[in-house]
Order: sequence, then structure tokens, then C-alpha cells
Amino acid sequence: MKRVIEADGMCCKRCAERAERKLLLLDGVTGAKANFKKGIIFVETVLPDDALAACVNEAGFKVTRIRDRRGLFD
Repeated sequence: MKRVIEADGMCCKRCAERAERKLLLLDGVTGAKANFKKGIIFVETVLPDDALAACVNEAGFKVTRIRDRRGLFD
């Protein structure tokens, strides 16, 4: 399932990479790509939203919303 995590606190490329690495360490996440300029992380996963939110929060960012990914760039 493809999800989009909206998160506050990503201010640079290193922040985005940290969020990606934390998510990719979870069993059940097959892909993660963060865009710090938009404050979003694209995730391919079978995990529930609360597990994703906990992981991103643990990485130091504040999850504001998790939603389905609708298109290629959304």
C-alpha cells in the first residue's frame, strides 16, 4: 500500500534522509522517499498508520497527517 506522510520539522536533505532511513529499518516498509521542501514522505508499506507515525516521530519529526497516495507525484 502506498502512503504519504506529512511531517513538520524536515528542514534539509539530511533530515529527509534520516526519516527515510528510520522508516526503511521497519519490517514491512519496502520503500521510502522524503521531500523536505514539501514536508512529505512517500512510503510503500503494509504497516498500519500508527506504526509509521511512531517511527517518524521517533526520528524527530511531527506527523501531521497520513493519507493514501493518489498519483505519481502526490
